[in-house]
This record gives sequence, structure tokens and C-alpha cells, in this order.
Amino acid sequence: MAGKREADVLLSDGSAVHLRPITPGDAAAIVEFHSRMSDRTRYLRYFSPYPRIPERDLERFVNVDHRDREAFVIVSGRQIMAVGRYERLGPDSPEAEVAFVVEDAHQGRGIGSVLLEHLADAAQGNGILRFVAEVLPQNSGMLRVFSDFGYQVQRKYADGVVHLSFPIAPTEKSREVQDSREQRTEARSIARLLHPRGVAVYGASASGQGIGAALLAHLRDGGFTGEVVPVHRSAERVAGLPAFRSAADAGVAVDVALIAVPPDGVADAVADAALAGAGGLVVVSAGFAEAGVGGALAQRALIDAARSAGLRVVGPNCLGVANTDPSVRLNATLAPRLPAAGRVGFFSQSGALGVALLAEAESRGLGLSSFVSAGNRADVSGNDLLQYWQDDPGTDAVLLYLETFGNPRKFARLARRMSRVKPVVAVASATRPPGLAGDLPGPDTNAVTALFARSGVIRVDTVAELFDVGILLAHQPLPAGRRVGVVGNSSALSGLAVAACRANGLVVAEGYPHDVSPEASAHDFADALADAAVDERVDALVVVFAPPLPGQLPDEDADFVAALSSVALAGEKPTVAMFLLGQLPSKVPSYPSVEEAVRALGRVATYAEWLRRPPGVMPALSGVDQDAAEILGPPVELLSAYGIRVEPSTSANDVAEAIAAAGALGYPVALKAAGGALRHRIDLGAVRLALADEDDVRAAYRELATAFGPQVLVQSMVAPGVACTIDLVEDPAFGPVVGFGLGGVASELLGDRAWRAAPLTDRAAAALVDEPRAAPLLHGYRGSQPVDREALIDLLLRVGRLADEHPRVRALSLNPVLARPDGYAILHASIEVGEPGTRLDTGPRRLRSA
Repeated sequence: MAGKREADVLLSDGSAVHLRPITPGDAAAIVEFHSRMSDRTRYLRYFSPYPRIPERDLERFVNVDHRDREAFVIVSGRQIMAVGRYERLGPDSPEAEVAFVVEDAHQGRGIGSVLLEHLADAAQGNGILRFVAEVLPQNSGMLRVFSDFGYQVQRKYADGVVHLSFPIAPTEKSREVQDSREQRTEARSIARLLHPRGVAVYGASASGQGIGAALLAHLRDGGFTGEVVPVHRSAERVAGLPAFRSAADAGVAVDVALIAVPPDGVADAVADAALAGAGGLVVVSAGFAEAGVGGALAQRALIDAARSAGLRVVGPNCLGVANTDPSVRLNATLAPRLPAAGRVGFFSQSGALGVALLAEAESRGLGLSSFVSAGNRADVSGNDLLQYWQDDPGTDAVLLYLETFGNPRKFARLARRMSRVKPVVAVASATRPPGLAGDLPGPDTNAVTALFARSGVIRVDTVAELFDVGILLAHQPLPAGRRVGVVGNSSALSGLAVAACRANGLVVAEGYPHDVSPEASAHDFADALADAAVDERVDALVVVFAPPLPGQLPDEDADFVAALSSVALAGEKPTVAMFLLGQLPSKVPSYPSVEEAVRALGRVATYAEWLRRPPGVMPALSGVDQDAAEILGPPVELLSAYGIRVEPSTSANDVAEAIAAAGALGYPVALKAAGGALRHRIDLGAVRLALADEDDVRAAYRELATAFGPQVLVQSMVAPGVACTIDLVEDPAFGPVVGFGLGGVASELLGDRAWRAAPLTDRAAAALVDEPRAAPLLHGYRGSQPVDREALIDLLLRVGRLADEHPRVRALSLNPVLARPDGYAILHASIEVGEPGTRLDTGPRRLRSA
């Protein structure tokens, strides 16, 4: 268990350190750590000068049982920077005393809050519910750590000491505080990479050949405003710049190391960069995890060495990073040219496609604020960039080229938050690997697209669509609705636009399309556009234009580019164009086909619609027993701890057992074939209902055993209702997702299920109930009584909360759930439970494991 407690973590300045349980081998390092503390720090921690640690105390400090007594150290390299510990107040006591101390040189870097998070998580796992602490009143830093954490801290002053007591179970407030700190630390770690004062280049040859030389040339030719430091073993000058044996010899602030040496030389470059005080590495070198098992081991060693030195890593096997800010002008990439400066952040997981992606952005007139190619994504990922771009004043929209998701649960959380302030567009596959949910149905292609949309992410299928949407977001306002005014000078093109609008969920506004004649002048065309731009029935404009015949119009009447530009740039409604004449200004999104233009507008309109909806809240749920849920008992007990009751059933292997079970449950009963896929299949004859006595049970058992085998389930009869299903599966992009649909083979065949990422808000749970195409059956279809919708919503909220709080639940199915006017009955539940472990994005802050 102690080994599972290790973690790499970020401090408030964005640097990485390592947290681990203390060991007896740390004794000498603890003595050295203690000797570096000032007299004041020792006094505040121990309430006395405590000039040296007695041998007896030292023995107790470094020997803990990891249950009643736990201690963590935070180290950078081999040096201990801080120690935190808790000690249970008595045998099996639910309370423990907590304390920590940070070396003077590292105080104010957020170490105390990191220690407190990890100590609280470890203590909870050992049955401790509250922490107590004693703090001197003048120890304002320690008091602030406790008070700012989001816990309900009780204070009492007595005998010159502040006595603190607080429950350590996570609360909504403590999670908010934790997420906010995570965002700041990860954003700062990326800021160090994108705003360097100096860049050291490893691997640039004196001959000017090779990848390293290209990187150096791009960095210099791009006009980087900081210092460029070539590091070379023997050359005095590289590319006309003074070269140094070590980056530290340059005597300038080096924040980033750009590494393009063979894999076996990367370790030396990392050590040299750390010695120079760098904050991050951009490793362009290949030959790591993408090259097989040996490369994967080398990659892990690279990350371990970097984090030991407090460095973040982009790559390896990446294209590089760029920042077009005029005050930085950083081109630390293999691309010789960058797109113009703009306000779009771009993340690409692929290094191989990076140059082509940047070239496409430039050709489309899409200006970038910053660009990161993560390559093997051993450390820095798209999630880190989302954290940085969220508050970056130079970025208004984000484009992501994703191949896989390292931490899907975190991506879903960050995407929902980020999309509320800035649009996010992602190229991501909508298909899911086979066997994703075992025997359970998972989200199909349409459902995955909807999952992205419900998280605020504009998912696209291709790179071309990524840029189609990107240029629209970069240069035009969001539409206020889905009503489109189509204006054109070709009825054929206008007809295509109308069909495309309908196919993309847009509504052609009343009175449109508006076709001017093919002989219309630019002035007439501009008037038609201007009228549409102020039409209250119109939320967005689609402009389709076919060029007039040569010589058809005088030159003064043929400047259609200026006519369209004047309206598109001045209006408050987004405008997309299919314009087959001349080059429009980059701020007027123009597409080679009507379908591409309308598809981009449809995606943006869906995002704008999502943005207008309130996000919903996660309401408090009655009858949830958190303590009982933590006990690793049978799955049915876990459901019960969340207020989810499943109708009891008894398994029987022969007719005598079936009769005995029926008698114990009480007649009438139901008999079902026990096979997992058969339990609810009345249509296949696998279910017998309303069995009133032993004779009915005997006859029903004989029929079921003959057709489906001897094992059956016996269950009390319940009132009828509308059969529904609730599923929980793990999705590679979103983590746990909850699905809802109506029962029956037809619903399964048609994929008529709605899906939302956990945890669920009240609005998300309500949407799950109402979204399936068969949902009218729940609302009183053809004279039937409506079911208790609120009860279904409450059930979904409970499943969502269970999914959010219990990583060991890999999959869950409630099938069937009989929804009735007076509530519901769950006839069967199946749960797939794995080993209790740490799910990414749960528990205390930590960097993704190497």
C-alpha cells in the first residue's frame, strides 16, 4: 500500500517534485533536513528550539506502520524539502493529529496543501475521519493552509495554542479548492515552457545539418526575443552563435531545454539542463516508447530523471512548441514557418502531422497564439494545455488533434469547465474499441458525438473540419440561435445550402433563401446581405455566390469581395460563405463547398446552444451511507448504500429448490432463466409470470429447464411498469458514462440510449430520461399513465454519484427497471467490480504516472 502512495506533484510555481512515504533509510536525510531549518521554523513546528533530533525521536520519525501512523516526504532529487505526518489518537480512534514542516527555502510554494491532501487521502483509507492539529498563533502560514483548504475547521484557543479540528472527507468546497489549485499549478508549468527567458539547444551540429541545427535555425530565424544557448561538446560556435559545454556556463537564465540528441545522450542533456535551472524540456529526439520495449524503459527513465529535477517534459518524439506572442516569438519546432499571430491555441498529439497542420493553419489564414506537439505525451498532455489556455488572455479558442486519452475523466471535467469560457474543437474518433463495456452496450458513434457536445466540446471527424470550425470561431461571433438566412445569386447553390442546413440541424429562416439574380451587381448583392444581417428572423448568414460571366458587369459594379466583406465584418451575426470569386479577407470564413460551410456553422450553433443552457447542479441525495459504501462488501450492498434497492431473487438448480424459494418469498412469483442475456427476455419464453402456487412453479420450471437449462431465478411479483435500462460503462474519452434507455430488443438494436458523463447534474439526469426516441412511452403515450419521472431522475443521480466515487465499479447494469406512476422497481442488477485502486482524476493531486 505504501508504494501506491507515491506520486509526482506540481507546486504552486509549476515545478515538479516527488512525494512518497517515509522509510527507515531516510534517517540521515531527515537529520540533514532538520539542520537546514531556521530556529524559527523549528520553534513553530515543535514549540521549542529543538536544535537536534534525539536518536529515539529519529527512530520513531522514520518508522511508521502506514495505518495508525503515516508520514510523507517531498523530495527534489535526493534532498528532502518537507515532511508531513499523521498519528491516530488511540486504538481504532476516528481522529488523528496531523502536522507538517517545510524547509525555509521552499516555504510559500504550496507544499503544505499538497501534503495535507495526500495525508487526508491516506488517513481516510485507514478509517480516520477527522484531523486535529495544534498550531502556534504566530504560525500564520500553517493556519492559512488549514483555513484555505475548504474543510469546516473548528478553532479553539487555549494555553497559548490554536487547537484545530476538521473532518477530512472531501466536500464540494474542498474539491473546488483542489481543482483551482491544480489549474493554477498546471497552467504555470506550461507558462514556463511557452514564455522562456532563454532556450538551451542540445544536438545542433556545427555543420548546420540535422534536426538539432534545424531547430536552432527556426528558433533564431523566428525572432525569439530571449537568449539562445547552443550546447556543444567541442565547437566554439554553432550557427554563428557562441556555443557552451554546459548551459550553465552561458550565464543567462535558461528556462527551456530543446533536446535533439540520440536517445542515449538525452540523460546527459537532462542533467545539464537541470543544473542550469531550466523549468522544462522539449524532447524532439525519437527512439523512445514508439520504438518498443527498450524505448519505453528509456522513456520512463527520462521522465523519472526530469521530475526528480522538477522539470516538465514535452515529448519525446514531438514536433516542439511555439508561442507567436510578439513579446516572445518562440518557434521551438521543426516547422520552418509558423502561422501568423492570432488568438487560437493548437494542441497536436501527433508529431508526424505537426508540420502539415501548421502549414494548413497558415494557408487557411488561422492565426495561432501558441502551439504544442506532445509526441509520445509522456508527461505534458492536452489536459495541461487546457489548464493553461483557460486563463491565457491571448487565446480565445482551442483546437485539439487527439489520438488517445491519457486521463479521460480529467479531460471530460476540464472540457466542461473550459468550454464555458472558450470554445474547444477536437478531432477525436467516435468509434469505440470492441469489448469496451464487456457484455453491456456502450455509446455508439452518434452517442459519442452527443457526449462530446454535452460536454461543450465541438467534436469533428477530420483535420479539414477542425480548421473549418476553427476559422469560424476565430473570426465570427457565436450565433444567437439556429435560424439561418441563405443569400445567394444562384438558385442551385441556394438549394444546396437549404438541404445542408436541414441535414445539420439548422432552420432556414422564414423568407429565405433570398436569391438575387445572376445579373445582380455587387451593390445589389450587398443590399441583400445587409437586409439579412439586420433581419430579426435570422441568427446567422450563409452566403453562396457564383461569379458572373466575364464582362457581364462594369468594373465598378463587380467588386463582390468588398460587398461581402463589408457586411460580414461589420455585422453581429456569424457569416459563412461559399464564394467562387477572388480571395476574401481571412476574417470572412470562406469554404470550397456549401456543405462544408453549413456543417461548420451547424457545429458552432450546437456549441452556442449548449452555452446558453444552465449547467445544472449536483443535488444532495438522501439515504446515501458513505461509510457503508467504502466497505468492500457484496455489490448489492454497495447499491444499497446509495439508496438503490434491487428486488431480491433466489437462484434455484432444481424444481424442489424453486418451490422452496417461491414459498419463502411468498406467492405470486416469477421464474426466469438464469442466463444473463435471458433474464428479461419474455419474447423468447425465458420468463414466467404470476405463478400462484406450487403446481404453477413446477410446470413453469419444467418448461424453462427444458428450453434453457436447469438454473433459474425465483422472484416475487411486482406491479407492472414500463421497462427501462440503466448502464454504466467506462469510455476512453470521458471515463465513467451513464446510459439510459427503454427496454426491449428493438431499443437495443436501434441503439436508442442516451448517455452522459458522470457525475450527473440534475439537468443531465433529466435529459437522460427525456432523450431516447422511445421516451414518450414514459409520459402517458396513447392514454397510459405517466411514470414517476422524478423518481427515475433520482435513480440516475444515484448511479452517477456511485460511478463518480467508486473507481472499483467498472460496469453496472440495472435491467429491467420497471417505471410506474408510483415509482419504480429494479428487478436485476449486475456489477463488474475490479481491484480497488486509484482512478485517474480522483483523490489528491498527482501527475500522470510515467
